[in-house]
Amino acid sequence: MKLIKCIIQPFKLHDVVEALQDFAAGMTVSEAKGIGRQKGHSIMYRGVEYEFPLLAKAVIDIIADDTWVDDIVKTVIQTARTGNIGDGRIFVCPLEENYHIRTGFMDLG
Repeated sequence: MKLIKCIIQPFKLHDVVEALQDFAAGMTVSEAKGIGRQKGHSIMYRGVEYEFPLLAKAVIDIIADDTWVDDIVKTVIQTARTGNIGDGRIFVCPLEENYHIRTGFMDLG
């Protein structure tokens, strides 16, 4: 099993979650702020310009069987891509164990 962490633009979240319905049995979505090549943006407050380095992002965490990883990654890339800097990143990490809190049993996939 793998943990797939997708960091995407917030305005693409609905489209990506909808596109993943066929591949992912479940996912966790959270809001995040981060900095990358975009280097943040400027904001005006009471006539003074401030540099705000952190930009809003959406994070989708998916636990998937190894056989679904390629399909999930391709779907996220196709759905979230705008072609601009800041489209996001996808991380695929091995998942050694996961447990159901209710039962205490290990999920084997």
